[in-house]
Amino acid sequence: MSYPPVGKNNRVLVTGGSGFIGAALCKLLLLRGYQVWVLSRHPERVRPRLDAAVRLASSLEDLGAVDFGAIINLAGKPMAESRWSTAVKQALRDSRIDLTYALLAWCQERQQFPPVLINGSAIGIYGNGADRILTESSPTGDDFAARLCADWEEAAAGFAAHGVRVCMLRTGVVLDREGGALARMLPAFRWGLGGRLGTGEHFMSWIHRQDLLQIIIRLLEDESLSGAFNATAPEACRNRDFTRQLAECLHRPAIFPMPAPILRLLFGEFADGLLLASQRVHPERLLQIGFTFSYPGLKDAFSAILKKV
Repeated sequence: MSYPPVGKNNRVLVTGGSGFIGAALCKLLLLRGYQVWVLSRHPERVRPRLDAAVRLASSLEDLGAVDFGAIINLAGKPMAESRWSTAVKQALRDSRIDLTYALLAWCQERQQFPPVLINGSAIGIYGNGADRILTESSPTGDDFAARLCADWEEAAAGFAAHGVRVCMLRTGVVLDREGGALARMLPAFRWGLGGRLGTGEHFMSWIHRQDLLQIIIRLLEDESLSGAFNATAPEACRNRDFTRQLAECLHRPAIFPMPAPILRLLFGEFADGLLLASQRVHPERLLQIGFTFSYPGLKDAFSAILKKV
């Protein structure tokens, strides 16, 4: 199928634009000459995190008749913020799926669809894969995180019926110093109090934030691409190796494991759904299109991140 190009329409709407990934993405888009709008319910709170050139809107209606060349939909309540109570699970779904359907309805009402939608997702869509190598063609799982991702992708797929090129970004653990999982882990590891989770045998699939941003740019600008893409580095590793390499980069031991029963006691379903799930994900489609990772290996990624001032 051929898709309309982004062309000269350099206006991009970003949801989740003030977050760990979104704020860095907005900065990169501006550097590449795009005009950037961020949708946020609390624009006054997020303004300090964003470049002055970023335009803010508190609702879709506030965007008026702006015709966008792309929508990058990254919004969603953080998965690791708290235990997955019934209310939290609903909020996790609503903040992703309901917003995506709202974007679709807004485009339908205006009869203006962007040439491309890049939609967030996660490798959680595969569930617990044990030691199996997971590619974009692997079956989806059936736990809460997997159903959430699958339903989010289904909502985004509704844009395709209107000729929109839809790309799904199945993201792994995003690494950088300023946020995400690594920022939460660093204090304990700096004090020499870090260690593996459970047995440490489960696979972790990760990606440096800079590589993730370049993937988004590639999907945005390459009009031949659509469908799901595993946004993970080529070299997945076991949790014991991840924690060992992090400790080594900090010149600290990693001798304080967190047993699985304790994790389940502390975090409930979230422990098995995210912390202990084994996901050996391979970025097959990105490698097929010749994408070059700046940080394919964990040691180089940690070294680059931890040497930052």
